Formats: sequence, C-alpha cells, structure tokens
Amino acid sequence: MAESVTITDNRTGESLEIPIVDGGVDSSQWKKLLGNTWFYDPAYTQTAATSSAITEIDGENGILRYRGYPIEELAEKSSYLEVAYLLIFGELPTEDQFAEWVHDITYHTFIHENVRKRFLEGFHHDAHPMGMLVSAIAALSTFYPNAKEIDDEDNRYRQTVRLIAKMPTLAAACHRFSVGQPFVYPDNSLGFTANFLSMMWKIAEPRYDANYALAHALDTLFILHADHELNCGTATMRMIASSNSDPYSSAAGAAAALYGPRHGGANEAVIRMLNRIGSIDNVNSFVEGVKNGDEKLMGFGHRVYKNYDPRARIIKQTADEVFAVTGKNPLLDIALKLEEVALEDDYFKSRKLYPNVDFYSGLIYQAMGFPTEMFTVLFAIPRMSGWLAHWKELMEQDQKIARPRQLYVGAGERSFVELGDR
Repeated sequence: MAESVTITDNRTGESLEIPIVDGGVDSSQWKKLLGNTWFYDPAYTQTAATSSAITEIDGENGILRYRGYPIEELAEKSSYLEVAYLLIFGELPTEDQFAEWVHDITYHTFIHENVRKRFLEGFHHDAHPMGMLVSAIAALSTFYPNAKEIDDEDNRYRQTVRLIAKMPTLAAACHRFSVGQPFVYPDNSLGFTANFLSMMWKIAEPRYDANYALAHALDTLFILHADHELNCGTATMRMIASSNSDPYSSAAGAAAALYGPRHGGANEAVIRMLNRIGSIDNVNSFVEGVKNGDEKLMGFGHRVYKNYDPRARIIKQTADEVFAVTGKNPLLDIALKLEEVALEDDYFKSRKLYPNVDFYSGLIYQAMGFPTEMFTVLFAIPRMSGWLAHWKELMEQDQKIARPRQLYVGAGERSFVELGDR
C-alpha cells in the first residue's frame, strides 16, 4: 500500500490525502488545501529544499554514503580526487577518465600573479586566512569572466577544475602571508595533498617531499569532508547559484557560511575546550559542569546524526597513523578520557550525544603543524568538490530561484507621524 498522509483543514472541514514519496511530501499539494498558510520552520530543520542524488545520510543509524558508496569504503580504498570525480559526475571514473581528471586538476593549480601580488598581498598583515580565502575565491570571478556562461557544459567543467585545483594554492598562500613567509609555487610533480603540504611548509629546499603517512592522512580527511548533504554552506551555495550566479561567487558565499564558528570552526572550538580542561584529572568535573549547564561540550552531537558519526570513527583511526609520525598530541589523552566518560554517562547517551567529525580532526591538524586559524581553511579545500557537485546538479535541475517565505509578526498598518510630532 502506498504511503500517504491525510490533512484536514478544521476551518472548512476539507481533507486532502498526500502521498509520501522518497520520505517527503510535496508542499504544493498542501497549498491546494491551505492556500497562503506557510510552514513555520526556523533553520529549515524539517524542510527539504531540493532533491539530490549526491549524498545520503541516515542519521539514526550513523550511515554516510557518497553516490551510494559507504564512506568507510571510500576512505579505505579511494583517493580525494577520485571521490571528487564521483561526487561531481555520479560514478567512479575509469582509468582513462581518472588520468584525464588528475591531469586537468594538476595543471590548473597555478593562480594568476595578480591574485597573489595585487590582491592577497593587499590584506592587512594579521588578516585571518579564512577571511582571505573567502575574498580570493570571489575575486577569481573577475579573472575568469566567462564563468558566467553557466549554460555551457564545457565551460562549467573548466570552472570546476579551476576551483578544485586552485583551492590548495590559495589556502597555502593565505597561510604563508599570515605568517610573513614568501609564496611557494605549486610543484605539479607531486600529488594533490603532497603538493599542498609543499606549498605550506617548503622553506629553501629544492623540493619538499611530504611524509607519505601525513599526506595520506590528509587525503583521508579530505574525503571525509568532501560533502555532507545540505549543510549551511552547501545550502548557501545552492541558494546563490539558483540566481544563476557564477560558481566562484556562489562558492565564496558557501565559504563565508563555513567561516562561521557554528559551522567550519567547530574543531577549533574543540581544541580550545581541551586546552581549558588542561588535564585528564579535570575531565570528570568538566563533564559535571556540562550536565549542570555551566560548561559546553564541543565536538559531540550533530543536527543530523543521532548515532556515532561514521566519519569520527575513521578519523580516530587516522589519528593513530598521524601520531605515529608526529608523536602524540598532548591533548589526545584528555580527548580520549572525555569521550570515555561521556559515552558511559546516561545523560549523554539518552540525548544521543556522540563524538562527531570535529572532535578528533583538530587534534590531527594540530599535530601536523597547522595553526588553528587554518582549520576552517582545511575544511574548505575538500568541501569545494561537494559544493561544485551541488552546483552542477542544481544547473541540471534548472530549479527556480530560491525564495523562502516568512511569517510576518511586525506592526499592523499605521499612519506616518511628522518628525516634530513624534
């Protein structure tokens, strides 16, 4: 029997049966009965703003799949660039397709000299790297004006390649500027993450060869962060793109959303929390403070997941690989103790508060030498492929321009009062 829901308008007594399709109901059907009665849903917690075939999340069971492939398999067997191709084009590439994709990405890593000399170097000396990155992504639209030709499929491909390829270059440039170091050009003999690490850390050596384990760990983290359904940044990307804006402007808006501490800055907040706890001896008292409302537990819980975040399990394993090279992050013992205490406490279990992807990622980045100011930048690099996958899907769906409605709660009609009479 087909699933459906029946609603009755008690004002008129009229009823309407609406089918449930793919877990949702068509709001246009409700409008037939309710007219101009809007659904009040602050933060869109129960609203599906689009249909998408990119990422599937089953929050109750802790499942994340890209195009049907479990995140665990992709993290173990794939690479970031292969996953980026999968997200954008819907299928894993053949050998020939992947070779062409990697070639195109590799040879678009350089940025225009004016982006670096005239634009990035114009920021104040203490500019935040993420603020610089948001601005630089937007600025690229002025260097590639043909990006506005969004109906041209070949042109869309070129802009997609450029954005993915240039993100590590821009990110590293923003870091180098923020610490007063000279810009390092891409080394296209290196792989995607190894090239990024070279641009980050190279000093005077002819060639910087990143530790394989660290480059591989970063690649895994990039896979885990590549997409996550219709989060704040991705929803922003789709909303801006619905106006037929170019991909650089749309991606800059998505990056600006990611810049917010509630979104991309969560792992930085975890590091601050662990530093404040200071010692495993203080974990129990901190947990009691959380339960009493005096402290805030960062890196636990998720809007979507009501189970253990599958990405957190993988990151925890990746952390072991990184610490084997870098030495153990001194905050790790505090994090492990905090997780142990919280997962044994009915207060957290009853509220389904489990570690999320941000709980361990900051520890890994810190161990690899990245300053906390770069954490959100590191999030933005791989998320670009997810944003572009949604941008491409939106273009193919040819959706209307996004235009949410509101419930007006302001003053009723009133007459104007002259200034002297107020």
